[in-house]
Amino acid sequence: MQFGMTEEQSMIVETTRAFVEKELYPHEAEIERTGHLDMNVIRDVQKKAMEAGLYAANMPEEVGGAGLDTLTWLMYEKELGRANYALHWTGVARPSNILLAGTEEQKEKYLFPCMKGEKWDCLAMTEPDAGSDLRGMKATARQDGDDWILNGTKHFISHADIADFAICFMATGVEDTPRGPKKKITAFFVDKGTPGFEVRNGYGNVSHRGYTNAVLEFDDCRLPSSAILGEVDKGFEVANTWLGATRLQVAATCLGRAERALQHSIEYAAERKQFGQQIGKFQGISFKLADMALELKAANLLTWEAGWKFDQGTVTESDMSMAKLKATEMLAFVADEAIQIHGGMGLMDELPLERIWRDARVERIWEGTSEIQRHIISREMLRAVGG
Repeated sequence: MQFGMTEEQSMIVETTRAFVEKELYPHEAEIERTGHLDMNVIRDVQKKAMEAGLYAANMPEEVGGAGLDTLTWLMYEKELGRANYALHWTGVARPSNILLAGTEEQKEKYLFPCMKGEKWDCLAMTEPDAGSDLRGMKATARQDGDDWILNGTKHFISHADIADFAICFMATGVEDTPRGPKKKITAFFVDKGTPGFEVRNGYGNVSHRGYTNAVLEFDDCRLPSSAILGEVDKGFEVANTWLGATRLQVAATCLGRAERALQHSIEYAAERKQFGQQIGKFQGISFKLADMALELKAANLLTWEAGWKFDQGTVTESDMSMAKLKATEMLAFVADEAIQIHGGMGLMDELPLERIWRDARVERIWEGTSEIQRHIISREMLRAVGG
């Protein structure tokens, strides 16, 4: 494994960082103040991202993407992670890789419009009674001739308010397994405006202002069989195949935010004076900086290793869980220490630190809680010895 960046990777990192600082940072304060995304701003950012070759960079070249390998893509995500999440997700959108699992007709209807910035997608799995336990979902789809009838509720569905369609995972039956009955899951494309499908406002939240969540209601929502993504009862297989790197994406964006917080802290510690000297000369501050840098580097290495192994085809669930767990918990630590170094100023909205601190909290919950990641890691260790 090489620890240095290639020339191409360096160029992508530099280009993305410059774009984030020039095109995204100036809009952060307004979004934080209002919690609202100005779609005129988003369309302007979107246009500039396309011109810079940064839009939909996660997708393969054959569908119009940048064709980045996983490791390079994570470096790109890290730079985007420096900015307000809602701003970089919508303005420099990355259509979900799961769209690649569609048929040619589905790609024409859903994937390619997303690649062109004409549509946005969203994923609907979580329910009020089924968060970490997705097999416990109660929303159902039953077959009725050539159609399927969907009923139930999804919630915490990110950016569903601006999405043009949702990829919804519904229970479509039960199968017997050695560990007892388990629900079969099927994925469906559901267009906004379909009768029986309603998108309602979700909950106010402390993290990622402007990045909204919604409640999806299905009331005898009728869909044709052509709306199925993948195969009937094979929804988890589709998700596991095409959504595997999302934990690494979370890890990478956490690295970017932590690096930004650390840099602010280093500069402040070098400039701020108390008791006749720079506060960075006091061990109470300098040791904090050292610990922040240590934790950040450890998270970086775990994330880059997992990305590299993903490209080699040798990555394990544990590798990805370790990266996600370490990076999200590292960000919480670094953000908190950054505010402590800055004192009262760290909590003022003149700096991005209070935002980074607030945003850090959700990272240990979505895409699998810290407890779920620890379960995955320990389960893999125990299975290796027959446990």
